[in-house]
Amino acid sequence: MSSPLSAAPGLRMSKPDWLDSPKVFRTEVLAGLVVALALIPEAISFSIIAGVDPSIGLFASFTMAVVISVVGGRKAMISAATGAIALVIAPLNREYGLGHLIAAVILGGLIQVALGALGVAKLMRFVPRSVMIGFVNALAVLIFMAQVPEMRDVPWPVYPLIAGGLVLMVLFPKITKVVPAPLVSIVVLTVITVAAGIAVPTVGDKGDLPSSLPVPGLPDVPFTMDTLTTIAPYAFAFALVGLMESLMTAKLVDDITDTRSNKTRESIGQGIANIVTGFFGGMGGCAMIGQTMINVKTSGARTRLSTFLAGSFLMVLCIVFGPVVSDIPMAALVAVMILVSVATFDWHSVRPRTLKRMPVGETTVMAVTVAAVVATHNLAVGVVLGSVTAMAVFAKRVAHLAQVSGVVDPDGSQVVYVVTGELFFASSNDLVHQFDYRGDPDDVVIDLSGAHIWDASSVAALDAVETKYAQRGKKVTIVGLNKPSAEMHDKLAGQLTAGH
Repeated sequence: MSSPLSAAPGLRMSKPDWLDSPKVFRTEVLAGLVVALALIPEAISFSIIAGVDPSIGLFASFTMAVVISVVGGRKAMISAATGAIALVIAPLNREYGLGHLIAAVILGGLIQVALGALGVAKLMRFVPRSVMIGFVNALAVLIFMAQVPEMRDVPWPVYPLIAGGLVLMVLFPKITKVVPAPLVSIVVLTVITVAAGIAVPTVGDKGDLPSSLPVPGLPDVPFTMDTLTTIAPYAFAFALVGLMESLMTAKLVDDITDTRSNKTRESIGQGIANIVTGFFGGMGGCAMIGQTMINVKTSGARTRLSTFLAGSFLMVLCIVFGPVVSDIPMAALVAVMILVSVATFDWHSVRPRTLKRMPVGETTVMAVTVAAVVATHNLAVGVVLGSVTAMAVFAKRVAHLAQVSGVVDPDGSQVVYVVTGELFFASSNDLVHQFDYRGDPDDVVIDLSGAHIWDASSVAALDAVETKYAQRGKKVTIVGLNKPSAEMHDKLAGQLTAGH
């Protein structure tokens, strides 16, 4: 006898994809371990940026990864405490304290859920390819730049350790891919430094690791309207930056894995993860692009298991193996992140041959995106400026596609103007100047069968043309409107100037 669940239409119990084969399971487990090791110094560093105790960032990375593995829309993507979020909430923490920061994280999560439910993820379709390439290249630059401080004013053994780690990660996959090369590199360099007693900066130098799991609770703030008005601007900025970075990362992983993900679910999932993180005393977060690249591109993970285990291993490593993890040389993790930055950068996009063939506008958009991100260290700012630049380039390009040609009847009683192209605010500005108001006969026909009216600016331009002819006692007849254009013209014609 079949169970009600199996018989119910539209409901189906499916086996998790990480149970498809032992190889997949092993890949996911090892990828989760590598990401967890790389998360520790990153989370501690972002805690310092936000001005909070290292445990606050580590707790956030733990809860974000575990929760998003269940509720997120993009498989194998890593969410944790990030630098972008730390920069947004740092002023709030400095001025008002940790309680207000935690409250802002919870409110920001609620805003993300609301924005996700309203369909904000659909706006991703308006992000052009050139912005996406600029985003990826800027990400690679930021990942590398983040490693530079770890290579300044350090003992000389750090440099050969970094070089050795890079060589090991490049050559080891030629021997076997069963174990991720970054994990091998971390283990080997740690053993070398500990066994030889080499004094180099370690993970433990970044800060103390937590010794127990986070405990849920409410933020220590007065629940008043003053508190709400104080945290609301930070929470809204937190929500927007987190969603933009997460959705861009999800799109990047979609391209790498040749799969599609549910962006609306991801948006809502990010909000839920931040709400949970706030109640557990974490600093909040979003998709972590560098760690996601380690998980997906370097380690080959493809399922939710790697994301869940990255968060779980993070706490296990901190609580159970804290002393061992503290001995990992930062040089090992720097080598991993340098390799990630090199692999992430789209080298094809900057080859002379590619730049020569690419339209100047496309290259400009990519350059603006990269420059904005590198200058502000904020990926969201770069995406917004890049998208705005792309819109301006597009508008300028299509503005010249609208053309007007006039033909006068042999008997001189009528002139027919044929308008072709897209009529919108940029192209319609010149429309008024394309007609011979003084010299044309009394009967003027404007044929728009080869054009499309997109906005009120175009209707206003046609009104202006009719008005100029009317002032000279001439009649204008507009023909050939397609259905959407006709509906817009009928609704707005004669209503866009004073006196109507």
